[in-house]
Amino acid sequence: MVEEEAKSLPMELSEKGGVENNGFVQNEAFDDKETVTSSQEEMPKTCIVVDPAAVEEPALKPYAGMPKEVLLKFSSQARYRVTREILFWLIIAAAIVLVCATIAIIALSPKCLDWWQASPIYQIYPRSFKDSNMDGNGDLKGIQEKLDHITYLNIKTIWITSFYKSPLKGLGYGAEDFYDIDPMFGSMNDFENLLAAIHDRGLKVIMDLIPNHTSDKHRWFQLSRNRTGKYTDYYIWKDCMQAAGSVTPPNNWVSVFGNSSWQFDDVRKQCYFHQFGKEQPDLNFHNLAVQQEIHDIIKFWLGKGIDGFSFSAVKFLLEATHLRDEPQVNKSQNPESVTAYSQLYHDYTTTQVGMHDIIRSFRQTMNQFSSEPGRYRFMGSDGDENIEATMMYYGTTFIQEADFPFNFNLINMKDLSGNSIFEAVNLWMKNMPAEKWPNWAVGSPNAARISSRIGKEYVNVMNMLLLTLPGTPVTYYGEEIGMENIASENVSEEHRSSDPVTFPEKSPMQWDGKVNAGFTEGNSTWLPVNSDYQSVNVESQMTRSNSSLNLYRELTLLRNNELPMHRGWMCYIWNDSDVFVYVRELDGLDRGFMMVLNFGQESTIDLKAIVPNLPSEAIIRLSTNFSNAGKAVNTKLVKTEMGEGLVLEYKTAKPVHTMEAFQGNCFVAEKACYSSAFNLLYVNC
Repeated sequence: MVEEEAKSLPMELSEKGGVENNGFVQNEAFDDKETVTSSQEEMPKTCIVVDPAAVEEPALKPYAGMPKEVLLKFSSQARYRVTREILFWLIIAAAIVLVCATIAIIALSPKCLDWWQASPIYQIYPRSFKDSNMDGNGDLKGIQEKLDHITYLNIKTIWITSFYKSPLKGLGYGAEDFYDIDPMFGSMNDFENLLAAIHDRGLKVIMDLIPNHTSDKHRWFQLSRNRTGKYTDYYIWKDCMQAAGSVTPPNNWVSVFGNSSWQFDDVRKQCYFHQFGKEQPDLNFHNLAVQQEIHDIIKFWLGKGIDGFSFSAVKFLLEATHLRDEPQVNKSQNPESVTAYSQLYHDYTTTQVGMHDIIRSFRQTMNQFSSEPGRYRFMGSDGDENIEATMMYYGTTFIQEADFPFNFNLINMKDLSGNSIFEAVNLWMKNMPAEKWPNWAVGSPNAARISSRIGKEYVNVMNMLLLTLPGTPVTYYGEEIGMENIASENVSEEHRSSDPVTFPEKSPMQWDGKVNAGFTEGNSTWLPVNSDYQSVNVESQMTRSNSSLNLYRELTLLRNNELPMHRGWMCYIWNDSDVFVYVRELDGLDRGFMMVLNFGQESTIDLKAIVPNLPSEAIIRLSTNFSNAGKAVNTKLVKTEMGEGLVLEYKTAKPVHTMEAFQGNCFVAEKACYSSAFNLLYVNC
């Protein structure tokens, strides 16, 4: 009976809603007895049935650590639904506006100036820049030692002239090996170290490449003169008659340096063609294998990491295959007496059909190395005596060629005046194709220095012109301190070049007032140092506020920091025998700069009469006379001394380029407009 009651007890407990706890079972027998006894004494025998539906469940509230099932119950309840929807759509709308604004800014923003546009270019002839090993010859390590000078000038692009292995005839412009460094300048390891140092400073480097010819010591020429395999026709060989010790050339073609362009070779028993010296035979660019050789050379140096090439003598790449005589300038002259280059029209030896196709193929090869962001490879070329022919090197809108042909108009002027400067500048600007970029040079390896060419009193104003014109300025080493040529009689015969065009009258760079101008610590220099080196040198000019060096530096800072100076409009205002005046402006900017440059005698000019909207007063931002900087000048009475230059800054609400009277006198290369509200540039003015 007891057992039956005990068995029925759990059933009753469960019906009452009790909870069975079997968690503590150390002694099951004892527990069972206790349970039975207590059940008999305490539990009533009456059963109460509770309806579970009648029991009210407690309200469920959110709590930390809710499981997913509980969280989902609350997510379906309406809580700030309208507010959340408003915030959601506001975020979506803001994102769309941001994307559209970004697209609009990108679409409306002008193209950023590339590195070859943004900085002046500093050209170095390595043999005359700095000697590092005391042998009297400048070298690549010497350039590396003086990179701080480049950065001091606020310049970011270096152009190093030819340093290929060469017999150094004609300043080394006839390579013996395009893949090696001449031992005079160092080793390939020295070049790689220099390149790394240049790039570490954020600078760029351009190399020379003269594809037209090689040295007669080149391996290709030695193989060609022996008719070896594919090299047989790497050069231009023609039969020529030889009798009684004299040679009758195939035609009347004349070398740039004078006398016949044909040289008889005793090994091959034929004449080879040379546009320059007889030690510099022309390659045969009608031979596709020769063209491929040049492409391989380009790839080799771009693979090394250089940033661009300047291609020289490219108009000579092709010659007419018919070998007809070129027409004489003076038709009555005895043909036998024609020996000078200027006595012939060079219709068959320059700018032949197909020449530009070859240059464009060079550009295409360089473009293969320009795909990496920030690593565009620059391509420059020389031009032609004819301005229209020169402009063809820019290429077309659809076919890219040189980024620009180098402009030597300011070097080739026959006389100096405000008018001649205007004519040289205007000749380039009015002929330059639309949307192309100009460039300017006032010195080069083949020209006398500014001081010697036009006078030392004009050095500073020429540099002011160079650095305030639109486009890329090119400075030849030493022009920033006003170096002069050395007298020809001071140059020994062993140092005289075989090329009369490139006779090296420009002495080594003058770094300080010590022995040999700091160019070398050795006992001698390859060319004599100019006798003025104790006063005309970098070290002394750095300490003088009114020096040519510090004016040059201030001009590069102005160019870098002022938008109108490096990408704005240029408008001619006035020119006469003494002065050349022009402005630099930018749409949307209420400031302008006016350059008043004197290339003649003392002059006084009324600028307000020429530009009525000009304010009555302007501030001298920079002057070749440093003491005048910051002074106010009356625009009705602007006075300049011989060789003086002024950069005037003024406020204006009506820029000159918007005035009808000056419409034909204004040019812009990379058009941009300034928004003062957003402090950015845009293109749709």
